Amino acid sequence: MVERVGTVSKHDLTHARHDPVHCLAPGLFRSLKKGEQERKRTKLDVVYDYGNGKRVEFSGPEPLGVDDLRILQGLVAMAGPYGLVLSPDPQTEAGRQLRLFLEPKWEAVQQNAMVVKGSYGSLASEVGYANKNDTQPIRDSIERLWKVSIIAQNGSKRQGFRLLSEYASDDQDGKLYVALNPLIARAIMGGQHIRINMDEVRGLQTDPARLIHQRLCGFIDLGKSRLVELETLCGYVWPDQTTNQNTIRKRRKTARKALAELVAVGWKLDEYARAKWEIRRPKGHDNGTHPTITAPTPR
Repeated sequence: MVERVGTVSKHDLTHARHDPVHCLAPGLFRSLKKGEQERKRTKLDVVYDYGNGKRVEFSGPEPLGVDDLRILQGLVAMAGPYGLVLSPDPQTEAGRQLRLFLEPKWEAVQQNAMVVKGSYGSLASEVGYANKNDTQPIRDSIERLWKVSIIAQNGSKRQGFRLLSEYASDDQDGKLYVALNPLIARAIMGGQHIRINMDEVRGLQTDPARLIHQRLCGFIDLGKSRLVELETLCGYVWPDQTTNQNTIRKRRKTARKALAELVAVGWKLDEYARAKWEIRRPKGHDNGTHPTITAPTPR
């Protein structure tokens, strides 16, 4: 059976119910230099071990940047009201064909699938792109995400799938079809999730601020605060270590500027010691659960 999750307009998409692993995996998304050279030189190879025999491995031909982070946030946000839930036993021929197309394996056969049908223009609007008619960057990002392979392990069980299970588009009319992977689908449909305010996402201006914002959303509950140090924030943007003092100074300065962007969208900061903050997240109407996985502990 295929059914819609909801029927709100795009202007009502206030948040994304995102999967904790995709938000918290260190280095999954990173700040990249302008141009394609850095993407061509390196590959994506990220392993996130979050305890109790659970780990997720991400691999792909290119690293993922903040443009990819924004597009994935937009797809997850759109899936809330616009997504199609495909049950394990569809009643229509179209649903059965789509289920076969997704090729679910093992336990995934008994899980609901989540499919997003929309347009490049609506996706551009949700993530705050200035030029909604330039679809090339969005298409490039979606195809980069589709190329990412995931191996999820829970104890002795391992399951493999793509970051985006399926993808199809039509450049002529701008239509877009994306099937989200089981981890994201479970979060959207009421499982453990991280709530990301899309108004805040659209209000941020720089890549470092967007990276820091998603990671902080991962372990600071709505209306709550946590203590975070500058070096931790730098690690969210640049997961690679460096001993170059000039680079370190530049990174610290950039991270401080990123915090000012968080203040501009409603976050509260109290620098109780040099390069150490108590960061408070704005209150919100949260009707979902918070992730129970182990989040990175700020030092």
